[in-house]
Amino acid sequence: MTDGIAIDRAFAERLFDELAVHTTDAPGVTRAAFGEGEQFAHEVMKREAAMLGLAQRVDPAGNLYLTYEGRDPALPGWVVGSHLDSVPHGGNFDGAAGVIAGLAAVRALSEAGIHPRRSITVMAIRAEESNWFPLSYLGSRAALGLLPQESLATPRSDTGLSLREHMARLGLDPTRVGSGQVHLDPAGLHGFIELHIEQGPVLEAEQVPIGLVTGISGSFRYRKARVLGEWGHSGAVPRAHRRDAVFALARLITALDACWAALLAEGETATITVGEIGTDPALHGFSKVPGEVAFCLDVRSLSPACLARIHDELMRLVARIEAETGVRFALGERTGSTPARLDAALRAQLAGVAKAREAGFVEMASGAGHDTAVFANAGVRSALVFVRNQNGSHNPDEAMRLEDFVAATDVIAHLLARDDNE
Repeated sequence: MTDGIAIDRAFAERLFDELAVHTTDAPGVTRAAFGEGEQFAHEVMKREAAMLGLAQRVDPAGNLYLTYEGRDPALPGWVVGSHLDSVPHGGNFDGAAGVIAGLAAVRALSEAGIHPRRSITVMAIRAEESNWFPLSYLGSRAALGLLPQESLATPRSDTGLSLREHMARLGLDPTRVGSGQVHLDPAGLHGFIELHIEQGPVLEAEQVPIGLVTGISGSFRYRKARVLGEWGHSGAVPRAHRRDAVFALARLITALDACWAALLAEGETATITVGEIGTDPALHGFSKVPGEVAFCLDVRSLSPACLARIHDELMRLVARIEAETGVRFALGERTGSTPARLDAALRAQLAGVAKAREAGFVEMASGAGHDTAVFANAGVRSALVFVRNQNGSHNPDEAMRLEDFVAATDVIAHLLARDDNE
């Protein structure tokens, strides 16, 4: 049944190169959510799907569905895909590899004359990167009818225009998105598979090309937090009279690091990141006690209980530092996502195919978020396949060996070709 399946490396390389050339924003690439770069990538996928004879559909949020109809289209079908947006000045493979893998797998099946029982839909998901809109998994949540109506008022980080305005500019239908309509019914899905570059160093360190993901971390985030103290003269205000916002934040960061170390010692898994810190350049100065500092906080874990524990500790530390220093913490809006455990049976199927294809793999968790989490938490059996990456992610030097990509895509294609995947 699966004889003759061959992933065309040149096909994938051509598409990666085209995306890189047309969305380069030195250093790296930029494909802003609901922007020119992301839209260009969607048009490329539509063009390639037309050449393959795939049925095309775009939902009101702009998610793209490219379907290779199965012999029994009434059966729940597969969805294979990922996102096409990037972070600013990011890498070319993050997200796009999953969509190109879906097309490459379908192309290989078609060229081998294999027509599986179940339909296979390649999905290009909108707006996964939450730095554009501070909303986790925007596109996939919209597809499943899970995006709250108030999300449409969220401004994009670079333009200040709302999500509603950006959708409307592309001829999409934000009103239907906000109504909670389901545009991809979980009951009609046999499974969801996402290929993605690994965003950390594990596979490269292990010298293994493929990772089969066991679970995806959830998070809580404070994107626009501030410490409010009191501006003063650096030489004239004694320590006892200071309300130093930077020193107060330093206390919090040091205490959170100690909390993190203690959790790891107990066997918990978590990450705690303060990714942005800044005083106001219009007010700060070499000889000033800083009266205000802005920061963000990103906490992730596979365990909801661990996330709750860290948040409780954060609140305790904030209250203690306020009492000790006289500053005030204004954390702002809390956002986040729910951890997801991925389907063990589907992962075992992929592992069986990988062994048969002599493709090296390890099982591992994902500390980064992926659209797969939304499908898994909606009750869809879901799998996430990592491809080895030499230089990390969310940076211009992001890497991926095409032979690793081909090996991972080959495993997915052989799974999709099977008629016994009940």
